[in-house]
Amino acid sequence: MALTGSDLLAKVKELGDASKSDLVRAAGYVSTKKDGSERLNFTAFYEALLEAKGVSFEAGSGNGKSKGRGGRSLSYIATVQGNGNLLVGKAYTAMLDLHPGDEFEIKLGRKQIRLIPVGGAEEEE
Repeated sequence: MALTGSDLLAKVKELGDASKSDLVRAAGYVSTKKDGSERLNFTAFYEALLEAKGVSFEAGSGNGKSKGRGGRSLSYIATVQGNGNLLVGKAYTAMLDLHPGDEFEIKLGRKQIRLIPVGGAEEEE
């Protein structure tokens, strides 16, 4: 059973310096693939963690906007800069509790980019 709310926050605090994979596993965000191997459900874990920290996901609102730390509405839109870089702002990385040095595998699809934490299992959609 996956932990939520104060139970999830307590588990994350208890495990402190554990790896992200170990946190996800200990909190119960694990499923089994058809081949019997383990799948770590990072997205569900991070969504539950954000909910537990008071960041709500308003289902059905449709606009996808919320407030960052500065109070400005987040647009959830990134623009390719003149030098070709694609920048994700601090408000978004803070919402996911990402830190300098965190690594992601880049998956390219048709006109899309997906970032998957290194060492994490990709989720089915």
